[in-house]
Amino acid sequence: MKLTINIDCTPGEARAFLGMADVEPLNKMIVDEMTKRAKENMDTLADPERMIAQWLSLSGKGIEQFSNLMTTALAGDTATGTAKKT
Repeated sequence: MKLTINIDCTPGEARAFLGMADVEPLNKMIVDEMTKRAKENMDTLADPERMIAQWLSLSGKGIEQFSNLMTTALAGDTATGTAKKT
């Protein structure tokens, strides 16, 4: 025997029925902040040279941070001086 149930509801109603959190206010806050930052940096976004220069300056820091993270992870627990076992 096969039973099919069709429920007609909005995504918000489904989330409320299942007891899930309403993330709409959080989503609106994030979108508003991203919009504000994009407007503040519009001159950088409109100038490709400035945008590439900004990306390159960030990439060096990112590579350095990743390298430090890997060095710390491979060195083991620096607080006790013992290597972590995998």
